[in-house]
Amino acid sequence: MDTKITIIGAGVVGLAIAVKLSENTDSIFLIERNKLFGQETSSRNSEVIHAGIYYPQGSLKAKLCVAGKKKLYSFCDQYEVPYSQCGKLIVATSGEEVEMLSAIKKRAFNNGVDDLIFLNQEEIKKYEPNIFALAALYSPSTGIIESHSYMKQLETLAVNNGVELAYGNEVTALNKIDNGYKIHIKEPDGSAYSFTSEKVINSAGLEADLISAMLGLQNEALRIQFCKGQYFRVNPPKNKLVSRLVYPVPNPNLTGLGIHVTTDLSKGVKLGPDATYLDENIYDYKVDHTRLDDFYISAKRFLPFIEKEDLSPEMAGLRPKIQKKGEKVKDFYIQEESKNGLPGFINLIGIESPGLTASLAIAEYVKNLL
Repeated sequence: MDTKITIIGAGVVGLAIAVKLSENTDSIFLIERNKLFGQETSSRNSEVIHAGIYYPQGSLKAKLCVAGKKKLYSFCDQYEVPYSQCGKLIVATSGEEVEMLSAIKKRAFNNGVDDLIFLNQEEIKKYEPNIFALAALYSPSTGIIESHSYMKQLETLAVNNGVELAYGNEVTALNKIDNGYKIHIKEPDGSAYSFTSEKVINSAGLEADLISAMLGLQNEALRIQFCKGQYFRVNPPKNKLVSRLVYPVPNPNLTGLGIHVTTDLSKGVKLGPDATYLDENIYDYKVDHTRLDDFYISAKRFLPFIEKEDLSPEMAGLRPKIQKKGEKVKDFYIQEESKNGLPGFINLIGIESPGLTASLAIAEYVKNLL
């Protein structure tokens, strides 16, 4: 075999896996079709360090988010990665939503998140005096991270540990062979080569289902459907009127967490993301300007100071959803595929939010699978 382990995809999860496995294993390849790491879902998101509040009890999303949050804060402290543990308010703007806060707090507690604080209308003003809410849950362990710096540090650690990175290399085919796999690659200039690997880890994000299908695993339940999330920027000076993350009560089935307020480390504020399933899996990063009214109406409920002219289009990202439109929330799919005749092949499919928060815990989970 040419190498022991090949990781396909250098998003935040692929990078974290490379770091974890290279701590005590040599001969690791990390293949990425883009010119740099984290060019897709990993760099087009809210950069939130989630607490683990919403996910179904016992799910990988819940367990790996809670464990990953602790690991991520520790990692940031150790390597001086910029972050802010700014906290988050989940706000209720109607009597019905106030009742829903109790269920959210109970679910969070069952997931191991025991630091949520219930706030009444007067107490909310001490945290965010300019928002409107009848009641709220305050999550002190939620934060934001400079995700590029985080991924750059992961890349540095992986390289220092001996991982070989191949950017601009696209996997075109995978074959099962005796004791491993043959991986076929197309380089940026169009030339092709192949190599063999004892084990393969599929962390290809938006294309993970297609990589899996190359080995004959074509499960409809694991077919990825792109779900677009768009953001609108809150222009100065209104951006100064909010200092924390502010979320509405989440959508049914957790398709998204609702159009929320996200701050960043440069004191910028944006609204989003929304959740729009695309008819085709195309890389559409255009922000639909006609959505401004929807964002305005949604945010106005808890940001009474917002006017339409305060908003401008910012960016869009894509989620690799295996939860189809109208379905209940689906968990991460992280499996070693021996049961399907593919020993040493590990599939990671549907790694959407909270993938960034959970990345270090996912890496540990994959190591245990190996």
